[in-house]
Amino acid sequence: MLLSCLVGAGSWCRTLGMGSERRERMRVLGARLRALRADAGLTGAALAERAGVGQPTVSKVENGRMVPSLDVLDRLSRALGLDGSTAGEVRELLAAVEAGSNSEGDAAAGLVVDEAVRGARLVRSFQCVVLPAMLQSAEYARHVFLTSPDLDAGAVGRAVAERVERQSLLYEPGRESVFVLTEAVLRTWPGAPSLMLAQLDRLLAVESLETVRLGVIPWRRPVPVLPRLGFTLCDDRSVVLEGFPVERLSNEAGDLARYEELFGQFEGAAVFGGEVRELLMQVMGEFRELEAAVTR
Repeated sequence: MLLSCLVGAGSWCRTLGMGSERRERMRVLGARLRALRADAGLTGAALAERAGVGQPTVSKVENGRMVPSLDVLDRLSRALGLDGSTAGEVRELLAAVEAGSNSEGDAAAGLVVDEAVRGARLVRSFQCVVLPAMLQSAEYARHVFLTSPDLDAGAVGRAVAERVERQSLLYEPGRESVFVLTEAVLRTWPGAPSLMLAQLDRLLAVESLETVRLGVIPWRRPVPVLPRLGFTLCDDRSVVLEGFPVERLSNEAGDLARYEELFGQFEGAAVFGGEVRELLMQVMGEFRELEAAVTR
């Protein structure tokens, strides 16, 4: 019944664009979960602890600013002690949100990877041209989204805000993120040298997190396989293949096995820890020289 109300032929539904329709569905899901939490007499922090998720996740879901994965939704349902009927109701609400999340605009905007990683506990990303979505500064992300012909200035701003907000997942306990880049990623830059100085500074900060491993394949090392595209593995369930300008999500076992093997090869060729920090500092020094030359 709830699903038919949200995706049926109601006139108010037809008057909304895909983006605003999806945001309204997110708001409805969040409001329902917030009401159920209040009925259970739990604070957001208490619910997060019971469900084994971060408190920011609960807050964002309830405020309609984040779409939970099915796994996260089921954890929240169990923590709230929902009966089968009510648990099925909130699953319907999530299905309604996801029914509106696969528009061409989302794919062209590069949001497929953002959606895929939100519920994964282990994220492994390899990139050979563009920085991983979860590591991009706001200004870098703005340049990424500007490549989409389907987004106006307002849509670009919203996409950047959503991407940056989702990066809070990097700090949640119980998650692990492994990023492997070629050195070319650090030297392929949009905008001005100052943009990359800020971006590299962010990489240094993220590299220090216990929940993150950041590796770079230096130019002085041969790659084990010539990379053709970037990809992101989400747990052992899906892989996002990051083409231009659209991305493709695959759950096929053959794809997963192939890209898990590739990631292992790239990871084995990368430097981590002190070596990667030294490399980042070296590249920052070169961008400072570029910035000085530009401002002369």
